[in-house]
Amino acid sequence: MNVTLGGHTLFLSSAWFMLGGFAMALGITWVSIPTILKVAITKGLYDRPNKRSSHKKEIPTLGGMAVFAGFTVAASVFAGLYIVSQDLLFVFTGMIILFFIGLKDDILMIDPVKKLLGQIVAAGITVILGDIRITGFYGFLGIGELPYLASVVFTMFVFVILINGYNLLDGIDGLASGSGVLASLFYGVWFFLDGYGPWAVVAFSFAGSLLAFMRFNLSRGRHRIFLGDTGSLILGFVVSFMTVRFLEYNHLSPGPAQVVNGPVVAMAVVILPLIDTFRVVLIRLFKGRSPFLAERTHIHHVLIGRGLSHVAATSVLLSANIIFIVAVLAMQHLGAKAISFMFAGLFFSSLLLLCALNKGKGKKQ
Repeated sequence: MNVTLGGHTLFLSSAWFMLGGFAMALGITWVSIPTILKVAITKGLYDRPNKRSSHKKEIPTLGGMAVFAGFTVAASVFAGLYIVSQDLLFVFTGMIILFFIGLKDDILMIDPVKKLLGQIVAAGITVILGDIRITGFYGFLGIGELPYLASVVFTMFVFVILINGYNLLDGIDGLASGSGVLASLFYGVWFFLDGYGPWAVVAFSFAGSLLAFMRFNLSRGRHRIFLGDTGSLILGFVVSFMTVRFLEYNHLSPGPAQVVNGPVVAMAVVILPLIDTFRVVLIRLFKGRSPFLAERTHIHHVLIGRGLSHVAATSVLLSANIIFIVAVLAMQHLGAKAISFMFAGLFFSSLLLLCALNKGKGKKQ
């Protein structure tokens, strides 16, 4: 692409912008976290262990602040060098709303209803004002284009589900951020191969920020830090946006990287928050409990309860996520219906396995 800098026009491959965004986001996040750690320690901003926690010590939060800073600066600089539509402005607006909601929740706690309303507002701005939405099911389950109102409602539902799904997934070291890196790299490579350079830059910038955070999150020493709600809400929001963009571009502007069944591929990419949320809600409703009740019943709690370490449990779940993606991509030649049935089989088999593991423990996690 042609870029004008200081009156000079240069031609640069979009790959350079991707690498630039990735490196800048990684660097900003990396150098920001030590300062944030000092502030968190000085002000006593810790995630203190409780009956639902998987950690035994007080750990500083606010790691999401560094992710937010690294991502927004890098994406603004490198994606902004393209002639980009206003989509990114609405995405950043939604992110800022969630940033302050998460920050308040990390520092002072916030009412769950207000937290949910904030998520709906952030999603609404992006979906309605930005017109960033899922326009149909693209033939999945025999459903084609959706009416405008149904499209808006369904897309906002997807945003809220994934935002909360990643928020709930953030229970052990490296899991939520690792899942976010995997999703960002997948979408980034797909956007690049299909010719959507600006969104490839956005995806790789987000991956860079999350990777830098993971270096500290997985640390066993004094530099260990958590995402907090500040980070997990942003994580779910950005992955939601990339998922919606992937689905629309794959259907409306098919390119060399087009996949046969976009919805199933997208579900494979975000399978961890989906299957965790679905499983937990199902178990709690079956037992007559509120689906919003806070318990140690999530996937990572099951694996930790079976004796796995945080790193081992994270590795198992991320490996399973990769297997889902590879399996779905490998089945592209079978056609949309076959892929859908086989994915459903994998999904529900995984649910049954996780329920069996949980039952086999013999007590509530």
